[in-house]
Amino acid sequence: MKELKNLNRVLLKLSGEALAGENKTGFDEHTVRGVARQIKEVVDMGVQTAIVIGGGNFWRGRTSEGMERTKADQIGMLATVMNCIYVSDMLRQEGMKTRIFTPFSCGTFSDLFSKDKALEALEAGEVIFFAGGTGHPYFSTDTATALRAIEIEADAILLAKAIDGVYDSDPKLNDQAVKFDEISLEEVLDKKLQVIDLAATILCLENRMPLVIFGLEEENSIVNTMNGRFTGTYVTV
Repeated sequence: MKELKNLNRVLLKLSGEALAGENKTGFDEHTVRGVARQIKEVVDMGVQTAIVIGGGNFWRGRTSEGMERTKADQIGMLATVMNCIYVSDMLRQEGMKTRIFTPFSCGTFSDLFSKDKALEALEAGEVIFFAGGTGHPYFSTDTATALRAIEIEADAILLAKAIDGVYDSDPKLNDQAVKFDEISLEEVLDKKLQVIDLAATILCLENRMPLVIFGLEEENSIVNTMNGRFTGTYVTV
């Protein structure tokens, strides 16, 4: 597997479902505290860290029958805001400075997103959160992740998921599914692999943004990934 080098600024995408642990919904405090400690270790290494969190531990809008898609997606955006507030507080308890950015006004809960303000916060050693997706319906948190990573000129996107990499088929449905150690974004498109959604994949391809996909549940997975020791999948550009 290709070794990861020179990751000075990363965007970490955390799965909402993974943060729920065995609870399957809400938060598993033990899991989130473990994630917070790992993020602190990464920040202490001098890596500027931004975070996006999915909302699947609270809301799966696309499976809500009978609800208008726009309204369902708006609820999903708010779910990501709740997740970011929670994880941000966990990081603060570990001694880190944090800031939450949203693409819409949330009163005193967050700051309106600005690339300049986000970069200033990163360079000041703060961990920043991008909550609320893109602020528009029909775009997933995958798309928001790709967009924000490109805007802040991250070196890579780290995807910490409930599944530990990219497979040729769904490992939950096929116990013979084969995991890729390394695969290109072009191959992801050609094989129609559901790594991230189509819009996010094309954004990453056009802007040469690599992805590293690994299982959040693996012990010390975030730190190991940053050190180039991981068993997930490296998606090249």
